[in-house]
Amino acid sequence: MFDSCSFTHQFKLNYEETKKVAIGHVVSSGEISAGEHLWKIMCNPRGDREENKGEYLSIYRYHASKSKNAKAIFEVFVMDRDSAPSSSHRKRFVQFYTPKDNWGWPKFVERSVLKSLYLTDGSFIVMCGVKVIPDNPLDDAPPSDIGSHLGVLLDSEDGSDVSFVVDGEEFPAHRAVLAARSPVFKAQLLGSMADAKMASITLHDIAPATFKAMLRFIYTDAFPVEGGFEDSQAEKLQDLLAAADR
Repeated sequence: MFDSCSFTHQFKLNYEETKKVAIGHVVSSGEISAGEHLWKIMCNPRGDREENKGEYLSIYRYHASKSKNAKAIFEVFVMDRDSAPSSSHRKRFVQFYTPKDNWGWPKFVERSVLKSLYLTDGSFIVMCGVKVIPDNPLDDAPPSDIGSHLGVLLDSEDGSDVSFVVDGEEFPAHRAVLAARSPVFKAQLLGSMADAKMASITLHDIAPATFKAMLRFIYTDAFPVEGGFEDSQAEKLQDLLAAADR
């Protein structure tokens, strides 16, 4: 089992012993849970009875769930004598499987090929894998962490190319980030205004704590809980709204 949505199963079979079984004889993995579905991998070492052929090894995947369709990848390969996956006898298929659906390759590999190419100490190994594809693969994607990365960039001051002086306190920042987040900053820092050429810009009529909170939101898109704003004091929040509007 790799994770909750995928697994592999190995068949290691003695070639001489398989010669004694009947055509259509099934070697089964038993039920395996993956992706909230039940699966079986089945191997017919002397071919499929319906095909009435005994010179092939057959491989099937059985979707044992009773009421739900699944989209899954089914992959099978023979292990060669140096314990590597065979490049010649390897198949992979992606499709939707209905409940109780049985699907596979009735003529996966000829028995004569197994005997001549793949036997080690009289046995051969077939590896089978199933990976269930979620209905929406993005559901399993990790949450975005760009906000935390930009927050670290703000705190580290790495690459800052402009600073704001507010009541004697200096706040280094990055023109590109500010311009991307605010049309006012874009005009001020990248346009034809005089501020576009200045390394330091002094702001008036704003408190340092208010500007710091607004700058944090610009970088992280998260409401700041630092500098007293966690208390939700009405006056401080009004100052922050005024600064954002400005």
